[in-house]
Amino acid sequence: MKTYIIIFTIALFWTTYGIAQSEKKKIREGNELFEKKDYSAAEVEYRKALEAKPNYYKGTFNLGDALYEQENYAESGKLFNEVAGSNLSDKEKSAAQYNLGNSLLKEKKYEESIEAYKNVLRKNPTDENARYNLEYARQMLKQQQNQDQNKDQNKDQNKDQDKKDQDKKDQDKKDQDEQDQNKDQDKDQEKKEDQNKDQQDKKDQSKDQNQDKQDQQQQQQPLQISKQDAQKMMDALKNDEKKTLQKLQKEKAKATRGVKTDIDW
Repeated sequence: MKTYIIIFTIALFWTTYGIAQSEKKKIREGNELFEKKDYSAAEVEYRKALEAKPNYYKGTFNLGDALYEQENYAESGKLFNEVAGSNLSDKEKSAAQYNLGNSLLKEKKYEESIEAYKNVLRKNPTDENARYNLEYARQMLKQQQNQDQNKDQNKDQNKDQDKKDQDKKDQDKKDQDEQDQNKDQDKDQEKKEDQNKDQQDKKDQSKDQNQDKQDQQQQQQPLQISKQDAQKMMDALKNDEKKTLQKLQKEKAKATRGVKTDIDW
């Protein structure tokens, strides 16, 4: 991408101002190095010129060019912006705005670079380089916006997917918790049933033991009858014996009457 650089041709002449000659000499030496593409060495000479004469716009401008070629776009942009804001001619300001636009374009600050190119064209509508770079910056801005939009859409989609995944995890956890809770309830119910069964078994066992004890006690205890019942039983026995005796006596009498005597008279 084309950039502007101010090349100064200074006629040699004697002057009483040695400092002025010193800064211009450094500018010339820096320009020679710049033409040889030794940008770091050129930077050193331009900085020396600015040390000799601070705020010297020619040194500032060319230092910005040297930094730009070393891909230090942020620092070069600051220097070009400084020159563009100085009290200079429209041509000099236009050159600074153009290089400022290039630095901003390299930093992908497309909106700011577009404004810088527009400022160039306001001062010089015939600058085709600025017009081309302006259109290029617009296309890059549009592409950047589309990419940002796609990123936002993807971000939203990812966010929605993450929400769905989280909701699923939450639901799975809820279902698992319910299952665990049901299992715990089943265990508690089983435990309760086992306890009830144990209690019932103990009751049944105790009942059986009591029944056995009662049966044993009944077997061991002699039968007890009242005196009245005992007297009735004795009277009945006596009557039976009397009847039996009478029956025997009758049978004996019958036998006696039927027997013949063998006595010889």
